[in-house]
Amino acid sequence: MAASVIPEPGAAEVDNARSPILAGLVGSVLMVFGSLGVGWLAPVSELRRVPIFIWMRTEAIGVALAIVLVAVGGMLLVRSWLRLGQRVRVWGPAARKATLQAIAAWGLPLMFTVPLFSRDVYAYIGQGRLMVEGFNPYENGISALSNYFQLGADKQWTEAPVPYGQLFLWIEQFVVWSTNVQPEASVMLFRLVALFGVVLCVIYVPKLAELHGVNPHRALWLTAANPLFLTNFIASVHNDALMIGLALAGLYYAATRRVVLGIVLVTLSIAVKPITIVFLPFIGLIWAGKNAGWPRKFLFWGLTGGLSLAILYGLSLVNGFGFGWINGLSAPGSLFIWYAPVGLVGLMVASVSNAFGLDGWTLADWVFDAGKILAVGIVAFQIFRGEHERLIRRLTLGFAAIVVLAPMIQAWYVVWLIPLFAVTGIRNDWQVKALYFIVSFFMIYAISDQLEVFPYLQTEDLGLALVLARFAAAITGLLFAMYLIFMDPDTKRLFRKSAEPVTERPVI
Repeated sequence: MAASVIPEPGAAEVDNARSPILAGLVGSVLMVFGSLGVGWLAPVSELRRVPIFIWMRTEAIGVALAIVLVAVGGMLLVRSWLRLGQRVRVWGPAARKATLQAIAAWGLPLMFTVPLFSRDVYAYIGQGRLMVEGFNPYENGISALSNYFQLGADKQWTEAPVPYGQLFLWIEQFVVWSTNVQPEASVMLFRLVALFGVVLCVIYVPKLAELHGVNPHRALWLTAANPLFLTNFIASVHNDALMIGLALAGLYYAATRRVVLGIVLVTLSIAVKPITIVFLPFIGLIWAGKNAGWPRKFLFWGLTGGLSLAILYGLSLVNGFGFGWINGLSAPGSLFIWYAPVGLVGLMVASVSNAFGLDGWTLADWVFDAGKILAVGIVAFQIFRGEHERLIRRLTLGFAAIVVLAPMIQAWYVVWLIPLFAVTGIRNDWQVKALYFIVSFFMIYAISDQLEVFPYLQTEDLGLALVLARFAAAITGLLFAMYLIFMDPDTKRLFRKSAEPVTERPVI
């Protein structure tokens, strides 16, 4: 069971939560104003004609101000999240109330940012327009549309088929049809969809934590008040919010003997993004029961897979697109990234091999494939070996292997894992410190990764302005992080080894 420090009689469970909540609110508001200058707008957006947008996007001082606001605001959210956790004396009802207040105060302003850190939402609009105009998005990229470049999607989507499932296709089609492709209205509707996913996480993370003997209020703080969670799911408008929210709800119902409902919800999650198909074998084991033999396990794996497949097939009949998302799974995204362990190894292999006159990138592809094979092996091991009581933890480890051993790791991939680790136990020792570092790193990277900087701000070197903008954002975020880790009298002790006893010892 999760243990908590018992407060002295009359002591408050939370020591002045208002201060970090207000600081985080300031951080979110700063990000809203900063997004006016470097957030992603569709080329046809009417906001480009608004004077404040013009100044913050076309004047060097306006762009510089926007970069600083986004970077400082994002890192202020990180500090506020850490400080809120420090203010909790005991993770009881008062801590839950403070966490919910923080989620609302920090998340509400982010609903009104210009999309930050990603422009995938404009790809959603383009894909919705494909269906409205009668195209099959599993066979056509958005380049099939007239004036597709005005939609604002990344050029990687021009020829790429859609990798999303049927449910999200319907959502895309409905949003574009109802807004008549008006970009800001479409973004807001997609944000409401993401917000629904956030609400599902807020509801089911504590419920799943309780099932594991983990403090539900602390799990909620680790997950939904987390700045990486809020920025990726609300400010960046990723459909991953709906995917993971449905999956968590499905896991909860499967674990509480409402397995069919759980399978339906997880299948709907698959119909958003198919990656959560990995949940099904573990739900089959939950359904089979604790002492099930192998024949019974295989029977319930078959029932689980058959029911999910039947639902997906039924969804595919509605618009006749079938299972085309299978072909689109490898469509979006870069091949590798330097901070992914497998991506880094592949890059090193390619560089060394090329230096000796070999085909380095072919060898790098072998490294990437080896990582994927190893991930599949780890998932298989977690499916076939382990204690029944640790099934969701086993799922978490398998899912983590898929993310960590991929050559490309996006910040929102990491956010898939945070709720699963939180509900199965993140100890108050090196484990939670690792989470602090991971959140800080990916916030800094997000702040500096995708910024919209106008080409005509650039001079001789066509990439100069964007490079300078990213460098300035990264330095600002890094300096703030260094302050938190080494100088801030309140937060620096969170990142250091402590002689204090671990007060949270959840069963994992």
